[in-house]
Amino acid sequence: MKCPYCGYLESKVVDSRPTDEGGSIRRRRECQSCGRRFTTYETVENVPLMVIKRDGSRQAFNKSKLLSGLVKACEKRPVAMASLEDACGQIEQRLSNSMEREIDSRRIGELAMESLKEIDQVAYVRFASVYREFKDIGAFMDELSKLLQSKGG
Repeated sequence: MKCPYCGYLESKVVDSRPTDEGGSIRRRRECQSCGRRFTTYETVENVPLMVIKRDGSRQAFNKSKLLSGLVKACEKRPVAMASLEDACGQIEQRLSNSMEREIDSRRIGELAMESLKEIDQVAYVRFASVYREFKDIGAFMDELSKLLQSKGG
């Protein structure tokens, strides 16, 4: 850490403690050259996840938008809001853990469908019908057949 007084590049940490909020760490340092003390704060860098939409545009990942889509798929179904919020949290965590900063919207849709398949199969089919843009009843039936096979197998 560069000393703010003399510019020397080496210092030693004299004291280290979390801030009141716990979002950062306060460090007291002492310059190895001039001996003066100064304070630094260490925080986690939050780089937003960017979603690449189907049209090629980019926008910041919005967890509430994902939750809204899941809620619509589960409308009038016996699904607890807490399970949808948990699913959104897990999806966001998986995206963050992937270390990719730009995520294709199709990947988010696939993760949402995986979660809905576990939560409620009717909601899964509803979401899939909108997400996959079924053009006819045949495409819809194909998806239902896959669901029935995975359930039986």
